[in-house]
This record gives sequence, structure tokens and C-alpha cells, in this order.
Amino acid sequence: MKRTGAGVLVGAAVLGIVAGFVLDTALSSAGRPTFAPAVTLPILLLLVGGAVIALAIPIRRATRGLATTAVNPFRALRIAILAKASSIVGAAVGGVAVGLLLFLFTRPVTPSVGSMGTTIATAICGGILVAAALVAEHLCTIRKDDDDEQPGGDSAGVAH
Repeated sequence: MKRTGAGVLVGAAVLGIVAGFVLDTALSSAGRPTFAPAVTLPILLLLVGGAVIALAIPIRRATRGLATTAVNPFRALRIAILAKASSIVGAAVGGVAVGLLLFLFTRPVTPSVGSMGTTIATAICGGILVAAALVAEHLCTIRKDDDDEQPGGDSAGVAH
């Protein structure tokens, strides 16, 4: 599995920014109130980031020989994929929040910080989720064995 690249994260963030800006523009042009994230969204993003790291720590301990049990490669892969998905979701949700903020800042009257609090918190917590997920993805990295680089290069196991 390849690690999450910066291009994927930037792409998700840009798509999120565009989606957030277009959403608020459409709502505003229809005469409806603009979208504001729920107060629980930033809290949920932080909890997911903490959970992903908490799941990755036992994998890191097992790969470093600090655990009593061996590494289950399927579990490590599942947690690495969860971390990868979390980083992409964090970038997209943070991007949507930034798009919402950009829309608000393009208005003639800037709203108070209190009314933008959850949007600002969502943007920050989206970035924190990206960072936590990238750390968790790094923690799930299993060292390569020496024989991983040369598949079938030696006639090991063949009796002469």
C-alpha cells in the first residue's frame, strides 16, 4: 500500500473548498440562511483522530518488538487504510469549512467571530485529523524483510 500523498490531500481540500463556497452561494442566492457546521462536528473530528492513533499504537509496538504478540498484517493494513481514509476526509471537511469561511469573508458585512466559531473550529479540527491520520499511517508501517526485495531470487527451500 502506498502512503497518502500530498497531492491527494491537496486535491481533497481544494474540492472541499469549492464545495463549501458553492454550497453557501447557492443557499444565499435562494434566500436561505448559510450553512454552519454543528458544534459536535469539530469534537467528532478530534475523537476520530484520537481513535485512529490509539488503534495504530499497538501496531507500532508490535513492529518494534515491544509487544508480547506478533503483528497481524491484516489488522495493520486495516488500520493503515482507516488512517488513509481519515486523512482524506479530514482534508475534505476542513476544505469545506474553509470554503464556508471564504464565502463569509466575501460578503460586504463580515459576521462576528462568535457566529463563525464552529466553522473555524471545523477547519482547524479537519487539519488536526489529517495530521493524526498521517501519524497513524506512519505508525502502521511494517519494516521490510531482507527477502522482500528479491522475490524468488534465491533457490531457498529447494533441495539439491
